[in-house]
Amino acid sequence: MKKNEKKKLINAQDETCFWVCDGSVLRNIKDLKDSLLKMSKKSFTYHVNKEKNDFVEWTKNTLKDSVLANKLSKTKTLKTTIKAVEDALKKYNL
Repeated sequence: MKKNEKKKLINAQDETCFWVCDGSVLRNIKDLKDSLLKMSKKSFTYHVNKEKNDFVEWTKNTLKDSVLANKLSKTKTLKTTIKAVEDALKKYNL
């Protein structure tokens, strides 16, 4: 990929969508950002805590964004997770 070339947004297939514990269904990184912006702290800590970070595996394996997955593996708060996703979205052709 060239330096200024934007990535194509990958949409998850029905069987690989991310199901948030609040009932939201996410297909891509933009959906993830939109969901995070309105997500309760309780829902966030269900998916991101000391034992796991559900968003890391999904962004890496389903959406094929290992750079974002690596950044998400280091985030611990809703605010830093939103920032990482927003930064990653700048590299996509939306």
